[in-house]
Amino acid sequence: QVQLVESGGGLVQPGGSLRLSCAASGRTFSMSTMGWFRQAPGKEREFVAAITGSRGTTYYADSVKGRFTISGDNAKNTVYLQMDSLKPEDTAVYYCAIKERVMAIMNPRAYNYWGQGTQVTVSS
Repeated sequence: QVQLVESGGGLVQPGGSLRLSCAASGRTFSMSTMGWFRQAPGKEREFVAAITGSRGTTYYADSVKGRFTISGDNAKNTVYLQMDSLKPEDTAVYYCAIKERVMAIMNPRAYNYWGQGTQVTVSS
């Protein structure tokens, strides 16, 4: 059974940093593409970042490029999202997911396993 558990969310001031973690079980991270998405109230779920397990190739949404960094630890079967220079518009529930469908990496329908989400709030 595949399970994803996110952690690390919280309240942070604008300009601050947070690091989200996503621990996976039932799948080997090194053989999977992992993604982070976010969903703000009243908005659709949007792609944030992804990393391929085989080569560690990373992908980012334009809105977070240069501020967020996705990485993985094969030994811990965990993927991370380091978020720096946070802005109020980054406020959302953040989800990690495993991509197994042959669709575009930024398409949430390409991901068939999801975590429960962790809240990130950027506010002064």
